Amino acid sequence: MARSFDLPVFKGFAGFRADWWRSDISAGLAVAAVGLPSAIAYPAIAGLPPQTGIYASVASVVAYAVFGPSRRLIVGPDAGSMTVLAAAMAAIIAAAPAAGTDRVALAAILAIGVGVLCLVARVLKLGVLATFLSRPILVGFFAGISLSILIGQIGRFTGLSIESGGLIAPILELIDKRASIHWPSVMLAGAMFALLQAARVMRSPIPGPVIVVVVSVLLSAVFGFQQRGIAVVGGIPTGLPSLHMPQLSGLPIDMFILGSAAVFLVSFGSGIVAARSFGSRLGDEVDPNRELVGFSAANIGSGLFGAFPVTVSDSRTAINVSVGGMSQLAGIVSAATLIATLLFFNDALRILPIPALAAILAAAAISLIDVEELRLLWRISRMEFAFALITMAGAISFGVLNGVIIAIAATLIYLLRKVMYPRDALLGRIAGRDGFYKLHRFAQAEPIPGLAICMIQDSLLFFNADYVRQRLRQIADDLPAGTKWFVLDAATVAQVDSTSAAMLGEIHAEFTKRGIVFAIAELHTEARSLLDRAGVIARIGPHRLFDDLDDALIAFKEEQLGVSGSPGP
Repeated sequence: MARSFDLPVFKGFAGFRADWWRSDISAGLAVAAVGLPSAIAYPAIAGLPPQTGIYASVASVVAYAVFGPSRRLIVGPDAGSMTVLAAAMAAIIAAAPAAGTDRVALAAILAIGVGVLCLVARVLKLGVLATFLSRPILVGFFAGISLSILIGQIGRFTGLSIESGGLIAPILELIDKRASIHWPSVMLAGAMFALLQAARVMRSPIPGPVIVVVVSVLLSAVFGFQQRGIAVVGGIPTGLPSLHMPQLSGLPIDMFILGSAAVFLVSFGSGIVAARSFGSRLGDEVDPNRELVGFSAANIGSGLFGAFPVTVSDSRTAINVSVGGMSQLAGIVSAATLIATLLFFNDALRILPIPALAAILAAAAISLIDVEELRLLWRISRMEFAFALITMAGAISFGVLNGVIIAIAATLIYLLRKVMYPRDALLGRIAGRDGFYKLHRFAQAEPIPGLAICMIQDSLLFFNADYVRQRLRQIADDLPAGTKWFVLDAATVAQVDSTSAAMLGEIHAEFTKRGIVFAIAELHTEARSLLDRAGVIARIGPHRLFDDLDDALIAFKEEQLGVSGSPGP
């Protein structure tokens, strides 16, 4: 049996020991208790029935337990991913209303689309996409969509039918319909929200959402909320979901691919951030490419059983770890518990009041706003803080789906900003010590008379070639009189492209006119090959390329002393 764990399946049970049974079963029961409220509440974000959340919490967990690489991660519904899903579904329905008549089938197809994209990314080894949305970008994005979730609960809090979309229009509609507000619903939602906050502040051993579900169901049974005009969940199918491939006619393929890609990028990005967070805490290594297989199985399984896209669940994984779960048996137990709840506690779920679920969603939305992380960004890097705000404003102002595009654009701009202006430094020597040192960093370092050594601390590519050209010219203008050589230290220049090759050729020509020898040291093999093909080395002269700075220094001194011959590279 142990050999089966060497296969690409059941990795989540690797090293299973008999003494793990008890802790895994306890953890599985705790995960189900925490997961049930969110499983019922989160589908409402995308306009889906409550049972789809339970189906997702069962099918995805079982699929990940079989194909996922982690022993302790738990997948499931996520408020942020559900908001992106809701936006993707809205875009598809707007483009082709007929395709969106069955919202459950549409969500299921998008889940399968996300799973397929995970597989494609795995084949192409694109696990690096997990880091494409940086932590600051994700913090800003989720802060923005949290406001979208909060606005979406206005109707459930007040008992009104809010038809407007966006952020401002629903508030204006609420003001216009204020005379029709159902105050018992408002008071119940407010009380449940306060109960959630009290449980959090008091660090209740029983999770706040569990308390809210139990208390609100009991109150609903005793006082007959439905008869008093408070909306309840209502009918939930008692049977188990069936395995089937969802079908929709008239589905716009381009919108389907765009929607699946948006959900994939956000859910996988945030999921890997969560996975790495728990991995660092537990000492577990997280391989994004392997996680892509588990995420693919979880999403495809969820879609085939009539549910929606999922990702790593912070709350469920945290409970699993805190209770002592050691393998994916905990996930299997949680799935079995949710199935039992669906079969045997269906009547209790039917009378669960909608305002209580709205309170759970509102609390979850607020938890997405990581104020401490924003403060940390402000202290560490004002630039990263600005990008977080840009992403947050994009999600608020232009909608969640466009917010994903803005998040991607902000990431690209952030990355380009980092590499468009590479740092440089002039190097010198310290008396009595070997090596070369940055003049601005070491006060005792002194420049070598007649020799300027400049380090460029990044690749030379088309988007920074102009800036580097200007910097090299500026440095040359400021060099002391009598400077004979200028050596470019290329030790940290990993890549050079044709545009930068042309720029280096121009710099060589300009320095030659100034009477300054232009040389390059510690050039990487790949970069040297490109410069050779571009003819730059022939112009500079192969004897002006040096393996290291010491060789360049020796050649400079020999030339100044009039010694014939220069060592080659």
